[in-house]
This record gives sequence, C-alpha cells and structure tokens, in this order.
Amino acid sequence: MRHNKAFRKFGRTPAHRKAMFKNMANSLFEHGKIETTLHKAKDLRRVAEKLITLAGDDTLHRRRQAYSFLPVKKTVHKLFTEIGPQFKERPGGYTRVIRSRRRAGDAAEMAIIELVTEDYKPKKKKASKTRSTAKKAAAKPEPKKEEKAAETKSEEVSETTEASTEEK
Repeated sequence: MRHNKAFRKFGRTPAHRKAMFKNMANSLFEHGKIETTLHKAKDLRRVAEKLITLAGDDTLHRRRQAYSFLPVKKTVHKLFTEIGPQFKERPGGYTRVIRSRRRAGDAAEMAIIELVTEDYKPKKKKASKTRSTAKKAAAKPEPKKEEKAAETKSEEVSETTEASTEEK
C-alpha cells in the first residue's frame, strides 16, 4: 500500500525528477505557459508557486536561492523583475492548470499550465456576527408580513381620522 507517499515519482530517479522540474519551471517562466501531461503540470505547479513566492522580495539571498534551482540566469532575472512584482499582492494561486487533450501516441491526458494574467481583486470581508449579536437577532424575531400590513393600515386610518378632525 502507498500510504503517506505524497508525491509522484514518474518512473524517474530523484535526480532526474529534480532536473525535469527545473527545466519545466524554467520553460514556464520563459514562455508564460507550457503543455505537458496533467500529472506533471500538477506537480510543477507546486514548484513554480514556491519560486514565484520567493521572487516576491528582490533580495540577494532570495536571488541566490532561485539561482540554485533555475539553470538560466536570464529566467531568474525575468522572475524577479517581471513575474514576482506582478504577483506580489496575490496570496498564492499564481498558476492555472487547464486540461487540453489526449496525446495521440499513448492517450496520456495533456494539460496546459500557465501563469495567471488577471489582476488580483481581494474579496470584501463580510461582517462576522458575534455570539451576542446572533443571540439578540434570534431573540427578537421580525414581524410577519401580515402584521406589518395591519400596522400600516391602522396608521393610515389614524392619519385620516386626524385629518378629518382638524378640518372640522
């Protein structure tokens, strides 16, 4: 049984797998999107998002960490000057995986992984109810529609009677 085995191995040695993800992350940052198998795209998402988070602050230490993972200096420069600042306000979710087709040779499910291009718009926070306000709202039920209608009718009647007494 495969309990507590979190990541896929792809039939490769650990060194080969690491090299594969380095090259795929490099291509993703260089081109903006790539097409690969669905499972590789899902695992690449984990690697790419960590690198984009790393590029949020442009410091020497973080650049050296990125250089240790990405093989091409030009890509690291692009990551820190264009991609990192673009996603600085977004709290994760920098990539998108879209299923595309079945590969002709082996019917493997293919997917496109791309960097998200839409601007981040934070959702407005809803006012949370505390227990005391929730209890007060539950203890004080709103009048039913029939009661509201009866109240408005009685108000109208009282207004008309007041108006008629003032005329006399």
